[in-house]
Amino acid sequence: MTENVKLDTPVSQASLIEHVAARLQEVVDEAEANTKPLEMEPYRGRLFELFVLANGAGLTDSELEPNLDSDAVARILAERWGLRQEVNSSAAAERAISNDGVAKMRLLWSLLRMWMEWCYAWDRWPEFHDEAAPKSPR
Repeated sequence: MTENVKLDTPVSQASLIEHVAARLQEVVDEAEANTKPLEMEPYRGRLFELFVLANGAGLTDSELEPNLDSDAVARILAERWGLRQEVNSSAAAERAISNDGVAKMRLLWSLLRMWMEWCYAWDRWPEFHDEAAPKSPR
C-alpha cells in the first residue's frame, strides 16, 4: 500500500507531520493487533514509505522545527499512547510499568531503530553514490 498525499495543493508542515504521525500509529497498531513484528512486510514497507514521505518533505532534519526526526517521532507516539504518563505514574507509585506499556515501548523502539537507520543511510547516501566520481574500470 503506497501512501498517497496530494502535494499539488499547499500542505502545512504541521498538517503533514500530523498525517505521517497518524499513519505511523495506524501501522504500529495494526502490527500489534496482528501480533506481527514491525520489521516484517507489509509493516516495514509501509513504515518506510512514510519515512520517504517525511524525508522528502524535509521533516527528518533535526535542525528544523517542527520535524519528524526520531526524537520527535518518539515524543509524538509516546504522548498518543500515554507512555510518558504511565512511566511517571509507575515511578511515583514505585511499581512496574504495565505489560501493555512495555509492549508499546518495544514497538516504539522497533520503529525508532528503523527510522534512525533510514535517516543515517539516507543522509550518507551521497558519500557513496557521487555521480561526479569516475566510474571504476570493468
